[in-house]
Amino acid sequence: MTVLIDDPIWPAHGRLWAHLVSEDSLDELHAFALGNGIPARAFDLDHYDVPDDALPRLIAAGAVRVGGKELTRRLIASGLRVPARDRRR
Repeated sequence: MTVLIDDPIWPAHGRLWAHLVSEDSLDELHAFALGNGIPARAFDLDHYDVPDDALPRLIAAGAVRVGGKELTRRLIASGLRVPARDRRR
C-alpha cells in the first residue's frame, strides 16, 4: 500500500491544497480517504484534493509526502493517471 501526498501549493477557496493519490489502486485511495475523513466530493478522477491542515493527520496515517513532480511521475507509472484530454467534463 502506497498512498502519496504532495506539497500544498494549489490555492483555492482561501487556502492551499495538496493532492492525495495511490500508486496501487483507486480502491486503496478511496479506503484511505474514507478512513481519514476526506469527503468523497474531494475526489477528482485520480486524486483527492486535500487542504493543507489535513497533511499532518494524513502523513501520520501513512501517506508518504513527495514533491509534486514525483507524485505525478509515480501516478503515471501506476497506470492510474487520468490524462488531461480525458478530464474534460
